[in-house]
Amino acid sequence: MRRVCSKGIFGVLVLVFFAAVNTGWAASAIPENPDIVADIVERVSPAVVNIDTLRIAVYRSPLAPFFSDPFFRRFFGDIPELERQIPQRGIGTGFVFRSDGYILTNEHVIRGANEIKVTFIDGKEYEGKVVGADSLTDIAVVKIDADNLPTIPLGDSDKARVGEFVIAIGNPYGLSHTVTVGVLSAKGRPISAGDSGREYENFLQTDAAINPGNSGGPLLNLRGEVIGINTAILPYAQGIGFAIPINMAKSILEQLIEKGKVVRAWLGVYIQDLTPELAQKFGLSEAKGALVADISRGSPAEEAGLKRGDIILKVDGKEVLTVSSLQQEIRSRRPGERVRLEVWRDGKRIILEATLGELKESSVGIPEIQQVDLGFEVAEITDDLVERYSLRTTRGVVIVSVRVGGPADKVGLRPGDVILEVNRTEIASLADWEEALARITPGDTVLLLIDRGGRTYFVPLKAEKR
Repeated sequence: MRRVCSKGIFGVLVLVFFAAVNTGWAASAIPENPDIVADIVERVSPAVVNIDTLRIAVYRSPLAPFFSDPFFRRFFGDIPELERQIPQRGIGTGFVFRSDGYILTNEHVIRGANEIKVTFIDGKEYEGKVVGADSLTDIAVVKIDADNLPTIPLGDSDKARVGEFVIAIGNPYGLSHTVTVGVLSAKGRPISAGDSGREYENFLQTDAAINPGNSGGPLLNLRGEVIGINTAILPYAQGIGFAIPINMAKSILEQLIEKGKVVRAWLGVYIQDLTPELAQKFGLSEAKGALVADISRGSPAEEAGLKRGDIILKVDGKEVLTVSSLQQEIRSRRPGERVRLEVWRDGKRIILEATLGELKESSVGIPEIQQVDLGFEVAEITDDLVERYSLRTTRGVVIVSVRVGGPADKVGLRPGDVILEVNRTEIASLADWEEALARITPGDTVLLLIDRGGRTYFVPLKAEKR
C-alpha cells in the first residue's frame, strides 16, 4: 500500500509540475490583455489604405517590323492591331504616416503606374500621386489631397526583438484590411525580391501571413507602432514573410519628400563575400573583407585604381567584414566624399583613395553586363529545365522569363527558347553568355541563334538601356 501511495503521490506531483510549467509558458507567450490585438487593429485600421494601380502596357506584334515596310504593305495591305495598349491592374497596401496626406508603401506597388487610387476603410477614395520612390530599398511615398487624417506612429525596428508578437494588416488578393498575427521570426535577412530580382538587405522575417496585395502594409508591434513595411513572400513557402525595417524608411523619408529620390554615394564595384577557400587562395589568414569581382567603367573605383581580385579590408580605418558591411559603409557617405581604402593585393596591403560618386539607377555598383536590357532572363540548362521545357539540346542557355513589352517580347521570344549563339559567337554556358553580354551596349542590334523545339532560327533584337 505504501508503494502504491508513493507512486500515486509521485504521479500527481509530476502532473502538477508539468501543469505549472505549461501554465507559466502560456502566461509568458500570450499577451495578458486578450483584447490587445483587437484594440490595436481598431485604432490603426483607419490609417491603413488600399492602393489600386493602373498601368498601360504597350504590346507590339512581332510582325510590326515587316508590315512597317512599304513593300509588304503594297502586297498585304495594312494589318490591324500591330500595336495595342493593354491595361494592367495591381493591388497593394499603404498607411498614412503624416496627417496631411503622406502615405508609405512599396516602390514596386506603384512602379510604372499611370493611375493610383487610394481607398480608406470607410470607403473614401482619393487620387494618389507619387512624390518620391527608391527602388534600392523598395520604399515609396504617395500623396493624396487631404488633411487631418488618422496616422500610425513609426516605431524603432532596431529595438524589435526576435520572438515578439507582430500584427500585419493589408489587402491580400483584394481582401481589404485583412489582419494576421505572428511573431518576429528573424532580423537582418538578405533576400531577392521584386520583379528585378534585386538583392535587398536587412529584412525582418515574420510568420504572420503575408500574401500578394499585402505589399506596402504595416507590420506592427503590440504597442501599435509600425516596425516594418510588409513587402515580400517566398513562392511556395509556408509561414515566411518579410518586411522592410521602418528605421530604413525613416532614414530616407525626408529626401523622398523633398527631392523625390534618395541621393547615395557610389563606389562602383561588384563584390562578393570571402569564403575560407577564397581567402586561402588569395593568401589571407581570415575570411574577412569584400572581394572585388568586377569594376564598373568610369566609376570612382576605376579612377582610384581598384582592380578585379582586390580585397577591400578597411574603409577609413573601419574594418570590412562582409559585402554587406562595405555596402552599408559606402551608402552612409555622401557623393563627393573622399574615402581611404585599405586593400589586399598580391599578398600586400596597399592604400587607395577614392572620391565617391552619386548612385544612380544606371550605376548601382554592378557589372557593366547588367546595364543592357534585352527583356529576358536566362539560366544554365539543368535536368529540371530540360524536363520543364522539353528541351532538345543541353548546350547554350535557356530563357526562363520574358518581360512584357521588352525587346524579346516584341520579337516573339518566350520561356523555353535556347540561345545557341550571340552575334555568331557560340554560347555553351552561362559564363559564355555573360561574356557576350558584356560586349553589348544599348542601341546595338543583337543577332541571336535560337533553338525552339529542335528547330533553329536567327532573331535580331535591339538592346535597350536598363
